[in-house]
Amino acid sequence: MFFVYILYSATKEKFYIGQTNDIDDRLRRHNSGQSLSTKNGTPWKIIYTIQLNTRSEAVTLEDKIKKRGAKRYLQDINFEYQL
Repeated sequence: MFFVYILYSATKEKFYIGQTNDIDDRLRRHNSGQSLSTKNGTPWKIIYTIQLNTRSEAVTLEDKIKKRGAKRYLQDINFEYQL
């Protein structure tokens, strides 16, 4: 199984979109500064995840969300979240 996820950093007021097969480990790496693209926004909070069957599906959805923008994508699917 693979996950597409959206993180939010209150310190940077930014979203981050990614995909992984181990969501817990990936969040730990984001929050421990091991990921260059997110090390300055800690702590990151998961606000959305979706589980998919293949990495191909996950990469396709990740690209779709990135093109649309996390905030607009979440509005499009009527997903309510607390920041």
